[in-house]
Amino acid sequence: MAKRDCYEILGISKTASADEIKKAYRKLAMQYHPDRNPGDKTAEEKFKEASDAYAILSDENKRKMYDQYGYRGVEDSGGGSGNPFSGFEDIFGGGFGGGGFEDLFGSFFKGGFGGGHHGSQAQRGNDLLYTMEITLEDAVLGKTTDISFEKDCKCEKCNGSGSRSGKGKKTCPTCHGAGQIRRTQGFFSMATNCPTCFGAGSIIEDPCPGCRGTGIGKKKISKTIKIPAGIDNGKKMILRGEGDEGANNGSAGDLIIKFNVKPHQYYQRNGNDLKLFIPITYTQAVLGDKINIKLLNGKSLDVKIPENCENGKILRVRNEGVEILGSTGRKGDLYLQLIIEVPSKTTKEEKNLLEKLRKLENENKQPQPKKISEVFFK
Repeated sequence: MAKRDCYEILGISKTASADEIKKAYRKLAMQYHPDRNPGDKTAEEKFKEASDAYAILSDENKRKMYDQYGYRGVEDSGGGSGNPFSGFEDIFGGGFGGGGFEDLFGSFFKGGFGGGHHGSQAQRGNDLLYTMEITLEDAVLGKTTDISFEKDCKCEKCNGSGSRSGKGKKTCPTCHGAGQIRRTQGFFSMATNCPTCFGAGSIIEDPCPGCRGTGIGKKKISKTIKIPAGIDNGKKMILRGEGDEGANNGSAGDLIIKFNVKPHQYYQRNGNDLKLFIPITYTQAVLGDKINIKLLNGKSLDVKIPENCENGKILRVRNEGVEILGSTGRKGDLYLQLIIEVPSKTTKEEKNLLEKLRKLENENKQPQPKKISEVFFK
Protein backbone atom coordinates (compact mmCIF):
# COMPACT_ATOMS: atom_id res chain seq x y z
CA MET A 1 0.00 0.00 0.00
CA ALA A 2 1.36 3.44 -0.93
CA LYS A 3 2.56 5.64 1.93
CA ARG A 4 0.67 8.84 2.69
CA ASP A 5 2.34 12.17 2.12
CA CYS A 6 4.40 13.31 5.15
CA TYR A 7 2.84 16.77 5.16
CA GLU A 8 -0.66 15.26 4.97
CA ILE A 9 0.13 12.95 7.90
CA LEU A 10 1.15 15.86 10.14
CA GLY A 11 -1.60 18.12 8.80
CA ILE A 12 0.75 20.90 7.70
CA SER A 13 1.60 22.76 4.50
CA LYS A 14 4.77 22.18 2.46
CA THR A 15 6.04 25.59 3.57
CA ALA A 16 5.70 24.78 7.27
CA SER A 17 8.52 25.98 9.53
CA ALA A 18 10.53 23.72 11.84
CA ASP A 19 8.48 24.94 14.82
CA GLU A 20 5.20 24.18 13.03
CA ILE A 21 6.42 20.68 12.18
CA LYS A 22 7.43 20.09 15.78
CA LYS A 23 4.13 21.40 17.15
CA ALA A 24 2.05 19.23 14.79
CA TYR A 25 4.01 16.12 15.69
CA ARG A 26 3.79 16.81 19.44
CA LYS A 27 -0.01 16.94 19.19
CA LEU A 28 -0.26 13.64 17.28
CA ALA A 29 2.29 11.86 19.48
CA MET A 30 0.34 12.82 22.61
CA GLN A 31 -2.88 11.61 21.03
CA TYR A 32 -1.75 8.27 19.59
CA HIS A 33 1.06 7.06 21.84
CA PRO A 34 0.60 3.26 22.42
CA ASP A 35 0.91 3.63 26.21
CA ARG A 36 -2.10 5.94 26.17
CA ASN A 37 -3.98 3.61 23.80
CA PRO A 38 -3.17 0.07 25.01
CA GLY A 39 -4.20 -2.62 22.53
CA ASP A 40 -5.34 -0.08 19.93
CA LYS A 41 -3.55 -1.16 16.71
CA THR A 42 -4.94 1.80 14.76
CA ALA A 43 -3.51 4.29 17.26
CA GLU A 44 -0.20 2.45 17.20
CA GLU A 45 -0.01 2.67 13.39
CA LYS A 46 -0.92 6.37 13.43
CA PHE A 47 1.76 7.02 16.04
CA LYS A 48 4.41 5.21 13.95
CA GLU A 49 3.25 6.97 10.77
CA ALA A 50 3.51 10.39 12.44
CA SER A 51 6.91 9.54 13.93
CA ASP A 52 8.27 8.45 10.54
CA ALA A 53 6.96 11.62 8.92
CA TYR A 54 8.56 13.78 11.62
CA ALA A 55 11.89 11.95 11.32
CA ILE A 56 12.01 12.98 7.65
CA LEU A 57 10.67 16.54 7.82
CA SER A 58 12.63 17.54 10.92
CA ASP A 59 15.92 16.71 9.17
CA GLU A 60 16.84 19.45 6.69
CA ASN A 61 18.71 17.16 4.28
CA LYS A 62 16.06 14.42 4.34
CA ARG A 63 13.32 17.01 3.85
CA LYS A 64 15.04 18.37 0.72
CA MET A 65 15.42 14.85 -0.72
CA TYR A 66 11.78 14.02 0.15
CA ASP A 67 10.44 17.28 -1.38
CA GLN A 68 12.25 16.50 -4.64
CA TYR A 69 11.89 12.72 -4.93
CA GLY A 70 9.40 11.57 -2.28
CA TYR A 71 10.05 8.53 -0.08
CA ARG A 72 12.30 7.00 -2.73
CA GLY A 73 14.68 9.95 -2.45
CA VAL A 74 15.07 9.40 1.30
CA GLU A 75 15.55 5.63 0.87
CA ASP A 76 18.03 6.01 -2.05
CA SER A 77 20.13 8.45 -0.06
CA GLY A 78 20.44 5.89 2.72
CA GLY A 79 18.66 8.16 5.17
CA GLY A 80 15.62 6.07 6.02
CA SER A 81 13.03 7.41 8.39
CA GLY A 82 15.21 6.77 11.44
CA ASN A 83 14.21 6.10 15.02
CA PRO A 84 10.68 7.44 15.62
CA PHE A 85 11.54 8.24 19.25
CA SER A 86 14.78 10.13 18.53
CA GLY A 87 13.27 13.60 18.72
CA PHE A 88 11.11 13.33 21.88
CA GLU A 89 13.44 15.13 24.19
CA ASP A 90 13.68 18.06 21.81
CA ILE A 91 9.98 18.15 20.94
CA PHE A 92 8.44 17.82 24.37
CA GLY A 93 11.25 19.38 26.43
CA GLY A 94 10.13 22.32 28.55
CA GLY A 95 6.56 22.18 27.33
CA PHE A 96 4.92 20.86 30.48
CA GLY A 97 5.91 22.78 33.58
CA GLY A 98 9.67 22.69 32.93
CA GLY A 99 10.05 18.92 33.13
CA GLY A 100 8.88 18.07 29.60
CA PHE A 101 6.84 15.25 28.21
CA GLU A 102 8.76 12.49 29.98
CA ASP A 103 8.51 14.27 33.35
CA LEU A 104 4.75 14.59 33.16
CA PHE A 105 4.05 11.08 31.85
CA GLY A 106 7.17 9.25 33.08
CA SER A 107 5.41 6.80 35.39
CA PHE A 108 2.44 6.48 33.06
CA PHE A 109 4.61 5.55 30.07
CA LYS A 110 6.58 2.84 31.88
CA GLY A 111 9.42 5.06 32.97
CA GLY A 112 9.81 7.23 29.88
CA PHE A 113 11.81 6.90 26.70
CA GLY A 114 15.20 5.31 27.24
CA GLY A 115 17.70 5.71 30.04
CA GLY A 116 19.34 8.94 28.97
CA HIS A 117 22.43 7.51 27.26
CA HIS A 118 21.70 9.26 23.95
CA GLY A 119 25.03 11.05 23.97
CA SER A 120 27.03 7.78 24.18
CA GLN A 121 25.08 5.80 21.60
CA ALA A 122 26.59 5.15 18.16
CA GLN A 123 25.20 7.63 15.65
CA ARG A 124 25.27 7.31 11.88
CA GLY A 125 27.13 10.11 10.13
CA ASN A 126 25.39 12.63 7.89
CA ASP A 127 25.03 12.16 4.16
CA LEU A 128 26.86 14.73 2.04
CA LEU A 129 25.63 16.23 -1.24
CA TYR A 130 28.29 17.17 -3.79
CA THR A 131 27.06 18.98 -6.89
CA MET A 132 29.29 18.51 -9.93
CA GLU A 133 29.06 20.45 -13.19
CA ILE A 134 30.22 18.48 -16.22
CA THR A 135 30.26 18.90 -20.00
CA LEU A 136 28.04 16.97 -22.38
CA GLU A 137 31.17 15.17 -23.61
CA ASP A 138 31.90 13.95 -20.07
CA ALA A 139 28.27 12.85 -19.62
CA VAL A 140 28.17 10.96 -22.92
CA LEU A 141 31.65 9.41 -22.88
CA GLY A 142 32.28 9.09 -19.14
CA LYS A 143 35.41 10.32 -17.39
CA THR A 144 37.70 9.66 -14.45
CA THR A 145 38.27 12.81 -12.40
CA ASP A 146 39.24 14.05 -8.94
CA ILE A 147 36.95 15.82 -6.47
CA SER A 148 37.67 17.54 -3.15
CA PHE A 149 35.26 18.06 -0.26
CA GLU A 150 35.18 18.43 3.52
CA LYS A 151 33.65 15.89 5.85
CA ASP A 152 33.49 15.00 9.53
CA CYS A 153 36.25 12.57 10.47
CA LYS A 154 37.85 11.23 13.62
CA CYS A 155 39.78 14.08 15.24
CA GLU A 156 43.48 13.61 14.43
CA LYS A 157 44.68 15.37 17.58
CA CYS A 158 42.92 13.02 20.01
CA ASN A 159 42.33 10.04 17.68
CA GLY A 160 38.60 10.42 18.21
CA SER A 161 38.69 10.04 21.99
CA GLY A 162 37.65 13.66 22.60
CA SER A 163 40.25 13.80 25.37
CA ARG A 164 43.48 15.82 25.31
CA SER A 165 45.34 13.06 27.12
CA GLY A 166 43.62 10.24 25.25
CA LYS A 167 41.97 8.85 28.38
CA GLY A 168 38.55 9.23 26.80
CA LYS A 169 35.30 9.41 28.74
CA LYS A 170 34.47 8.41 32.28
CA THR A 171 31.15 7.75 33.97
CA CYS A 172 29.42 10.94 35.05
CA PRO A 173 29.77 11.26 38.86
CA THR A 174 26.47 13.14 39.19
CA CYS A 175 24.06 10.72 37.47
CA HIS A 176 26.34 7.64 37.62
CA GLY A 177 25.86 6.98 33.92
CA ALA A 178 22.07 7.30 33.82
CA GLY A 179 22.13 10.61 31.97
CA GLN A 180 19.17 11.81 34.03
CA ILE A 181 18.37 12.99 37.50
CA ARG A 182 15.01 11.50 38.55
CA ARG A 183 12.87 12.83 41.37
CA THR A 184 9.53 11.62 42.68
CA GLN A 185 6.95 14.22 43.60
CA GLY A 186 3.70 12.77 44.82
CA PHE A 187 2.03 10.97 41.95
CA PHE A 188 4.63 11.81 39.30
CA SER A 189 8.12 10.60 38.55
CA MET A 190 10.10 13.65 37.46
CA ALA A 191 13.18 13.30 35.28
CA THR A 192 15.53 15.95 33.91
CA ASN A 193 18.79 15.79 31.98
CA CYS A 194 21.84 15.59 34.14
CA PRO A 195 23.32 19.11 34.49
CA THR A 196 26.87 17.73 34.47
CA CYS A 197 26.89 15.48 31.40
CA PHE A 198 23.77 16.93 29.68
CA GLY A 199 22.23 13.46 29.26
CA ALA A 200 25.31 11.68 27.87
CA GLY A 201 25.96 9.58 30.98
CA SER A 202 29.70 10.25 30.67
CA ILE A 203 32.07 13.20 30.75
CA ILE A 204 35.50 14.15 29.45
CA GLU A 205 37.65 15.85 32.09
CA ASP A 206 40.26 17.25 29.67
CA PRO A 207 38.49 18.04 26.35
CA CYS A 208 40.66 18.03 23.21
CA PRO A 209 41.16 21.62 21.98
CA GLY A 210 40.96 20.48 18.38
CA CYS A 211 37.43 19.04 18.54
CA ARG A 212 36.25 20.47 21.90
CA GLY A 213 35.64 17.00 23.23
CA THR A 214 33.44 15.75 20.38
CA GLY A 215 36.07 13.42 18.90
CA ILE A 216 35.06 14.67 15.43
CA GLY A 217 36.90 17.20 13.27
CA LYS A 218 36.65 18.54 9.72
CA LYS A 219 38.99 17.06 7.14
CA LYS A 220 39.53 17.85 3.45
CA ILE A 221 39.19 14.76 1.31
CA SER A 222 40.42 14.23 -2.26
CA LYS A 223 38.87 11.33 -4.12
CA THR A 224 39.07 9.92 -7.64
CA ILE A 225 35.67 9.05 -9.11
CA LYS A 226 34.52 7.65 -12.43
CA ILE A 227 31.68 9.51 -14.14
CA PRO A 228 29.63 6.74 -15.78
CA ALA A 229 29.09 7.03 -19.54
CA GLY A 230 25.48 8.02 -20.23
CA ILE A 231 24.83 9.96 -17.00
CA ASP A 232 22.09 12.57 -17.51
CA ASN A 233 21.47 16.01 -16.06
CA GLY A 234 20.18 15.91 -12.47
CA LYS A 235 21.07 12.24 -11.91
CA LYS A 236 22.87 11.17 -8.73
CA MET A 237 25.59 8.68 -7.89
CA ILE A 238 25.82 7.39 -4.31
CA LEU A 239 29.15 6.41 -2.76
CA ARG A 240 28.30 4.37 0.33
CA GLY A 241 30.21 5.17 3.50
CA GLU A 242 32.00 8.21 2.04
CA GLY A 243 29.99 10.81 3.97
CA ASP A 244 30.54 12.12 7.50
CA GLU A 245 31.92 9.61 9.98
CA GLY A 246 29.49 8.71 12.76
CA ALA A 247 29.87 9.70 16.38
CA ASN A 248 30.71 7.06 19.02
CA ASN A 249 31.92 4.57 16.39
CA GLY A 250 28.70 4.89 14.39
CA SER A 251 28.64 4.03 10.70
CA ALA A 252 29.57 6.69 8.14
CA GLY A 253 26.99 8.45 5.98
CA ASP A 254 27.03 8.44 2.19
CA LEU A 255 28.43 10.84 -0.38
CA ILE A 256 25.76 11.76 -2.95
CA ILE A 257 27.13 13.23 -6.17
CA LYS A 258 24.61 15.15 -8.26
CA PHE A 259 25.53 15.88 -11.89
CA ASN A 260 24.60 19.11 -13.65
CA VAL A 261 25.32 18.83 -17.38
CA LYS A 262 26.15 22.11 -19.10
CA PRO A 263 24.28 22.86 -22.38
CA HIS A 264 26.34 22.17 -25.51
CA GLN A 265 26.86 24.74 -28.23
CA TYR A 266 25.77 22.40 -31.03
CA TYR A 267 24.40 19.13 -29.65
CA GLN A 268 20.97 18.66 -28.12
CA ARG A 269 20.27 15.64 -25.92
CA ASN A 270 16.91 13.93 -25.54
CA GLY A 271 17.23 10.86 -23.34
CA ASN A 272 19.78 8.68 -25.12
CA ASP A 273 19.40 10.44 -28.49
CA LEU A 274 21.48 13.32 -29.80
CA LYS A 275 20.53 15.96 -32.36
CA LEU A 276 22.49 18.32 -34.61
CA PHE A 277 21.30 21.10 -36.90
CA ILE A 278 23.28 20.87 -40.16
CA PRO A 279 23.37 23.71 -42.72
CA ILE A 280 23.45 22.69 -46.41
CA THR A 281 23.31 24.61 -49.68
CA TYR A 282 20.43 24.64 -52.12
CA THR A 283 22.43 22.57 -54.61
CA GLN A 284 23.26 19.97 -51.93
CA ALA A 285 19.57 19.73 -51.07
CA VAL A 286 18.55 19.26 -54.71
CA LEU A 287 21.41 17.16 -56.06
CA GLY A 288 22.34 15.30 -52.90
CA ASP A 289 25.83 15.04 -51.46
CA LYS A 290 28.08 13.34 -48.91
CA ILE A 291 29.04 15.38 -45.85
CA ASN A 292 31.37 14.73 -42.90
CA ILE A 293 30.18 15.21 -39.30
CA LYS A 294 32.49 15.41 -36.27
CA LEU A 295 31.19 13.41 -33.30
CA LEU A 296 31.58 14.10 -29.56
CA ASN A 297 34.21 11.38 -29.26
CA GLY A 298 36.42 13.18 -31.80
CA LYS A 299 35.77 10.72 -34.62
CA SER A 300 34.29 11.70 -37.99
CA LEU A 301 31.23 10.25 -39.68
CA ASP A 302 30.29 10.37 -43.39
CA VAL A 303 26.59 10.97 -43.99
CA LYS A 304 24.82 10.83 -47.35
CA ILE A 305 22.30 13.56 -48.15
CA PRO A 306 19.66 12.17 -50.51
CA GLU A 307 18.49 14.14 -53.54
CA ASN A 308 15.60 16.61 -53.29
CA CYS A 309 15.72 17.18 -49.53
CA GLU A 310 13.27 19.70 -48.15
CA ASN A 311 14.27 22.26 -45.58
CA GLY A 312 14.04 20.74 -42.07
CA LYS A 313 14.32 17.12 -43.18
CA ILE A 314 15.69 14.86 -40.44
CA LEU A 315 18.20 12.11 -41.11
CA ARG A 316 18.64 9.32 -38.57
CA VAL A 317 22.03 7.73 -37.87
CA ARG A 318 21.54 4.63 -35.75
CA ASN A 319 23.67 3.78 -32.70
CA GLU A 320 25.58 7.09 -32.68
CA GLY A 321 23.79 8.61 -29.69
CA VAL A 322 24.40 8.31 -25.94
CA GLU A 323 25.34 5.00 -24.31
CA ILE A 324 22.42 3.64 -22.29
CA LEU A 325 23.46 3.89 -18.64
CA GLY A 326 24.40 0.50 -17.22
CA SER A 327 24.18 -1.29 -20.58
CA THR A 328 26.96 -3.04 -22.45
CA GLY A 329 27.54 -0.58 -25.27
CA ARG A 330 23.95 -0.06 -26.40
CA LYS A 331 23.34 3.49 -27.60
CA GLY A 332 20.61 5.81 -28.75
CA ASP A 333 20.59 7.44 -32.20
CA LEU A 334 21.93 10.63 -33.75
CA TYR A 335 19.46 12.86 -35.62
CA LEU A 336 20.59 15.42 -38.20
CA GLN A 337 18.11 18.15 -39.09
CA LEU A 338 19.02 19.75 -42.42
CA ILE A 339 18.70 23.52 -42.79
CA ILE A 340 18.95 24.94 -46.31
CA GLU A 341 20.86 28.20 -46.11
CA VAL A 342 20.29 31.04 -48.56
CA PRO A 343 23.54 32.87 -49.45
CA SER A 344 23.74 36.48 -48.27
CA LYS A 345 25.65 37.47 -51.44
CA THR A 346 25.78 36.07 -54.96
CA THR A 347 28.21 36.67 -57.81
CA LYS A 348 27.18 37.81 -61.27
CA GLU A 349 27.78 34.32 -62.65
CA GLU A 350 25.62 32.78 -59.89
CA LYS A 351 22.82 35.22 -60.64
CA ASN A 352 22.93 34.35 -64.35
CA LEU A 353 22.67 30.67 -63.53
CA LEU A 354 19.77 31.30 -61.14
CA GLU A 355 17.91 33.32 -63.78
CA LYS A 356 18.20 30.38 -66.15
CA LEU A 357 16.93 28.07 -63.38
CA ARG A 358 14.00 30.39 -62.73
CA LYS A 359 12.90 30.09 -66.36
CA LEU A 360 13.22 26.32 -66.25
CA GLU A 361 11.18 26.04 -63.02
CA ASN A 362 8.29 28.15 -64.31
CA GLU A 363 7.81 29.76 -60.87
CA ASN A 364 4.34 29.92 -59.37
CA LYS A 365 3.29 33.52 -58.71
CA GLN A 366 0.25 32.46 -56.63
CA PRO A 367 1.54 29.66 -54.37
CA GLN A 368 -0.91 27.58 -52.35
CA PRO A 369 0.06 27.45 -48.61
CA LYS A 370 1.48 24.14 -47.39
CA LYS A 371 -0.46 22.04 -44.93
CA ILE A 372 1.04 22.08 -41.43
CA SER A 373 1.26 18.27 -41.54
CA GLU A 374 3.50 18.54 -44.61
CA VAL A 375 6.02 20.90 -43.06
CA PHE A 376 9.21 19.26 -41.75
CA PHE A 377 10.77 22.20 -39.99
CA LYS A 378 8.52 23.23 -37.09
